[in-house]
Amino acid sequence: MSSLTERMARLIVHGERPYNAEPPLTRLRARYRTPAEDFYVRSHGDLPEIDPATWRLSIDGAGVGPLDLSLADLRARFPEATVTATMQCAGNRRADMRAVAPVSGDPWDGGAIGTADWTGIRLGDVLRAAGVAPGANLHSDLHVAFESHDVVEGQFYGVSIPLAKAVADETLLAFAMNGAPLLPEHGFPVRAVVPGFAGVRSPKWLKRITVQDHPSTNPMQADDYKLFPPDVTAETADPAKGHTIETMPLNAAICEPARGARLKMGETTVRGYAIAGDRAVVRVDVSSDGGRSWHQAVLEHEAGAPFAWTFWEIVLDLPSGERDLVVRAWDAAGQTQPARPDETWNFKGYLSASWHCVRVEVA
Repeated sequence: MSSLTERMARLIVHGERPYNAEPPLTRLRARYRTPAEDFYVRSHGDLPEIDPATWRLSIDGAGVGPLDLSLADLRARFPEATVTATMQCAGNRRADMRAVAPVSGDPWDGGAIGTADWTGIRLGDVLRAAGVAPGANLHSDLHVAFESHDVVEGQFYGVSIPLAKAVADETLLAFAMNGAPLLPEHGFPVRAVVPGFAGVRSPKWLKRITVQDHPSTNPMQADDYKLFPPDVTAETADPAKGHTIETMPLNAAICEPARGARLKMGETTVRGYAIAGDRAVVRVDVSSDGGRSWHQAVLEHEAGAPFAWTFWEIVLDLPSGERDLVVRAWDAAGQTQPARPDETWNFKGYLSASWHCVRVEVA
């Protein structure tokens, strides 16, 4: 595998410390499973260096544990599982909101997303071994808090998820990605993978898991990744009144052709992705005139992968001139996306999921 420096050179880097980067959209759409070196990287602190031989994971909390596991323990004591799932940053497509008005955070295009085969141990199996009741269900008011090795503003990174999601079959403690050990920037040696939830809820470089009767009090959970109305500013925001981002909205993006492309008049293939969390994408509409008329794309989705994205493709006959290519998706609940980023603008630029527009020149 190439060095971190070489892998960084493949991506659009938004920051080196912390390291944040995304792939060009044309390369993102090249494969259904995103190669690790082309997978977006979202870091909140410096990448920690961890020796897998001495790495340990502790599990504790009210009525559970304590349990202390090495990497060898995890692999020997629990059955291996693989889940094909898409991971997406809550700030994906923030650049579209930034075009409306200033927002905080990295200016992600549509590449802060990727799909992989994640291999590891079911978190539910580990929690049950630590003493969590086998019957833990949707009605539980317990939470599973994660603590990681990376340090953010003087504190270890920490977030939490509801117990019901933690014991769901799709939620993993992953040590491999697309059949290979995790890269350092993707959480080596072990990370959580929480399909359907924003990437912030899938912490990397795990060190501790705690079962508790309240969400994590870590600033990453209690203060950050909150959704606010458009009239709220950074100065007036009260984290206690913000909506905690967990599940992700319906979204779609055009990956080919690229913004600003110069195309020949006639038939042009337009490709992209759509994602609806744990719901199915049932239709993708594409327009070549800014949304005045629509055509349905052909969908590609893998059976047995409910948490993975849908690829779509369509051939459009483009006349000459400046053209606005637009995409919108529909999910199994009959819901579609807002037309403009103005409709969901917020000062942090989270959950940008309006129609995706790519302007091209046809001659």
